[in-house]
Amino acid sequence: MDNPRTAESPAPQVIKSTVRETSFLADIKSLIKVGIINSNLITTFTGFWLAVYFTGASFTDQWLTFLLTMFGTAFVIAGGCILNNWYDRDIDHLMARTDSRPTVTGSIPINVIKWMGVTVSVLGIIILSFTTIPAALFGAFGWFTYVVLYTMWSKRKYTINTVIGSFSGAVPPLIGWAAIDPGLQLEAVILFLIMFIWQTPHFLALAMKKRDDYKAAGIPMLPVVHGFRMTKRQIVIYVACLLPLPIYLASLGSIFLSIAFALSLGWLILGIAGFFMKDDYKWATWMFVYSLNYLTIMFLTMVLVTLPFPY
Repeated sequence: MDNPRTAESPAPQVIKSTVRETSFLADIKSLIKVGIINSNLITTFTGFWLAVYFTGASFTDQWLTFLLTMFGTAFVIAGGCILNNWYDRDIDHLMARTDSRPTVTGSIPINVIKWMGVTVSVLGIIILSFTTIPAALFGAFGWFTYVVLYTMWSKRKYTINTVIGSFSGAVPPLIGWAAIDPGLQLEAVILFLIMFIWQTPHFLALAMKKRDDYKAAGIPMLPVVHGFRMTKRQIVIYVACLLPLPIYLASLGSIFLSIAFALSLGWLILGIAGFFMKDDYKWATWMFVYSLNYLTIMFLTMVLVTLPFPY
């Protein structure tokens, strides 16, 4: 009879070890919210790149500052997300999209998660301070807005929580810019405004998709309190406010302006179409996906049109 434990059949303890390792990595990714970090690093990089471009600096001469900026920003965001998970542990089990977080399953002790969040946050701000003090202050402001003003104060009390949280999400391009040019310029302010306005329609679309989850957890998101039609109106207003902002970045050239205007107009048309669609959830999904593409294409275009080309 063949021995069932062949070379192709790993020992049970090896399988268990692999599962534990995979589960631990998944828990860490869940705690730090990798998707949020990635999207914010795109805007941080764009802020840094445009500061180099507009100040006439050399990117290759600033490679160390660049690494410190990206790592510092990633750590600050990760720390804030960890503390967000730690604070929301009493409601996350009520929502399907959050009920597998380690703060709910107990796979990582709560105290470990709390001090992990504090340590990573402080480390991120310290790293940013090695670029410029304004960059570190912007990072600290974004962290404070997300952890204290959004997570601990407004999220469970007011429908305006989305707007309050938008301040933290709009800070990364300022961090990137301030790491090179602490004085900032008009272009840096426009990057902040684009990110600030973008976040409300982005997250309101998500709130529509997950309305039942938010309702079960008692979180007063706009779709839960005032319904879908009011939410649609708010989304369209915010998207319309994005239309004129690229004009203030006219120095980036006509290609950028054309793409930016087309992106904003397309989003606005899709938003208005929501008043005529019967399937609100389908529309919300389309709006959410479009918002992600809008952000990625808009900020990558800013970088591409400012790349140095040999003549």
